[in-house]
Amino acid sequence: MDTTRAPAVNMSERKRQLVRDELTEAAVKLLANKGFEETTVDEIAAAVGMSRRTFSRYFESKEDVIVHMLAGAGTQLCAQLRARPTGESPAVALRHALSVFTAMMAGHPEKTQHVTRLILGTPALLARFLERQSHWQDEMTTILAERTGLSPEADLRPRLAAGVALTAFNAALRRWADGGGTVDMDELVDEAFTVVTPALDLATRAH
Repeated sequence: MDTTRAPAVNMSERKRQLVRDELTEAAVKLLANKGFEETTVDEIAAAVGMSRRTFSRYFESKEDVIVHMLAGAGTQLCAQLRARPTGESPAVALRHALSVFTAMMAGHPEKTQHVTRLILGTPALLARFLERQSHWQDEMTTILAERTGLSPEADLRPRLAAGVALTAFNAALRRWADGGGTVDMDELVDEAFTVVTPALDLATRAH
């Protein structure tokens, strides 16, 4: 058995992640100074000492560089949702899963504030972010269907619940961005979930 392959793969991915993070940092600074439309991929690549060709190994576009920070948490969100106790209500499980995002924001408040405001204020970035969210919703739908015993093909409720949870999060995210990050994101998500919890639990209750 080759015992060195997995560590090598992990190290390679960690290096790729470091480069992606460096590109994101550079892009956020450039976009904050110049604006989204005025900033080019060449400028972002040059800021970290790489060519455009090398840049393309890590991202397809400048939109992907910015969305990367928040979108990367989507995989963790779905993993957290899948790992929640089976007896937990859908609303509680979804709220805990979304803590992936709130923890990231608490750990990097200034950076996530810049990225969030860029995404929400730039149509091209917002479209890309919502595209990513649609993929999360697909996976969340599958997980909720498994948890509740509902068929995602025959029953609308798992998809509706996933959509409601993401809408609640997006509403809190916009309030957080508009407030300059002065209000705790966890509190905003809790407030949003107080409103939608009855609908979430009813929508995913199998007959």
